[in-house]
Amino acid sequence: MPVRFIMLLIACLACRPVLGQRSVGSQHPQVAKINALFEEQWKAWGLRPSPAEDDGKWCRRVYLDLVGRIPTLAEHNAFVDSREANKRETLVEKLLDSPEHQAEYASHWATIWSNLLIGRSGGNDRRSLVSREGMQKYLRDSFASNKRYDAFVYELISATGTTEPGTEGFNGATNFLIDKVNEEDATLATSSTSRIFLGLQVQCTQCHNHPFNQWKQQKFWEFNAFFRQARGLRRFVPGTRDIAFAELIDQDFPGESGRPEEAEIYYEERNGLTRVAYPVFVDGTDIARSGYVEDTNRRSELARLVVESEYLAKMMVNRTWAHFLGHAFTKPMDDLGPHTMVSHPEVLDYLAEEFRQSSYDQKQLMRWIVLSKPYQLSSTITSHNESDDPAMGETPQFSHFYLRQMSAEQLYQSLVVLGGDAQGSLAEQQNQRDRWLSQFVVAFGTDEGDEATTFNGSIPQALMLFNGDLVKKAISSKPGTRLDSLIRSGAKFNDKVHTLFEAGVSRRASNTELRLASQLLRASGNKPEQALSDLWWAILNTNEFIFVQ
Repeated sequence: MPVRFIMLLIACLACRPVLGQRSVGSQHPQVAKINALFEEQWKAWGLRPSPAEDDGKWCRRVYLDLVGRIPTLAEHNAFVDSREANKRETLVEKLLDSPEHQAEYASHWATIWSNLLIGRSGGNDRRSLVSREGMQKYLRDSFASNKRYDAFVYELISATGTTEPGTEGFNGATNFLIDKVNEEDATLATSSTSRIFLGLQVQCTQCHNHPFNQWKQQKFWEFNAFFRQARGLRRFVPGTRDIAFAELIDQDFPGESGRPEEAEIYYEERNGLTRVAYPVFVDGTDIARSGYVEDTNRRSELARLVVESEYLAKMMVNRTWAHFLGHAFTKPMDDLGPHTMVSHPEVLDYLAEEFRQSSYDQKQLMRWIVLSKPYQLSSTITSHNESDDPAMGETPQFSHFYLRQMSAEQLYQSLVVLGGDAQGSLAEQQNQRDRWLSQFVVAFGTDEGDEATTFNGSIPQALMLFNGDLVKKAISSKPGTRLDSLIRSGAKFNDKVHTLFEAGVSRRASNTELRLASQLLRASGNKPEQALSDLWWAILNTNEFIFVQ
């Protein structure tokens, strides 16, 4: 492979041209309101937003964010060539609601939430009671049916049943809490539930009062008391000690002093003083203290209080905004505590209220965000908004689109699209992807279930992109492959080059890139198949390919 030309091409790709842009609008009053609020704040901050992103790049962006992959060349060309006035809105509707995309939409969002609820490594440890397959099935079904978000949260918190598909009493929602309620008096269940669904970081107060606000240690243990009836049980293969599946149940809790009528728990302050706690929600609402499930099902009561909380809609809006725009309205994203500054409180409050009024319709929330002006903007920074740089510690003002690296899952699905390697059922494809992803995941085994990913520009990631099987399949010119079809087509060499750029980075090649491609062709001894394969490899190894922009 002529390395010098390849490296020149990769360097050249870092400087992409700005293509034609178009103004966009929407018929949704929520979108108009979001835009008005941002226009007002941009003016107050002395910022002028970047122009709208060109159609090809925006198409790529919305495919990655809504269904988890880049568009096929045919999908890209159909969108770019369309002259429909509201084609962006039409594409969003297609990705969200058409039968053509329902399965991959549900699979993409099931992956996002599976990573959030049980982690990328969840269910892979032989000691774990989690069934990753069961979790993903529940989530796929929920997103395929566009389940109300409040119902979704209620089910995850209150679920009972078995974890494994095909078992009697199967309820995939149980996989969220089944490991967490068994660890350290359900402290992980306590911190995860409050953080994920309410944006309240109560784990900070497990051992001491919060140093910066009014959260007290008492609040953690009062929230924790809601989980003390829950238990994850192993179910064995009859006649053996092999675990067949697990079951999450609610059972009577006698309290730590053996008085189920009160069913209290105790915790110790840092000064050694022992305190008592009963189930009390974060807003001060208490429930009956009985530990008998027949009298009070504590998790069901907690689920009810969570979905009635003002924090529920706000946290979901904050999380969804961060998914599409790269930054939330708070930092960290899952902290809505009283000590946290909100960058755009009016937008957050407005969207939270509209989300509630929509009956917690997740697709509606996504629709409003991706059609709003901040999501339409180019990632190109201008002299009028160069101060809007969250990477430098500035508060995000969303006056341009913030570049972010694809997730490992998005990259996998995009390479599968390019290599034509999707095989088997949806569940089998997810299992193949999970095995591929496992090479990047490091589980720490801490009390918070922390894990990290090496999919962050590290050497293992670079080597995988340079030499990995998925990339090799994508650049293969064997008979029957997509690259082979392109090579054998009657198009001119420059047109083939444009096709590769459109397929990989949703734009045509620049004049400089065309010259480099011609040099690459000559260096290969005028062998188009070799030159195009090398060019395609170079495109797939650029930042422009791996970034959402």
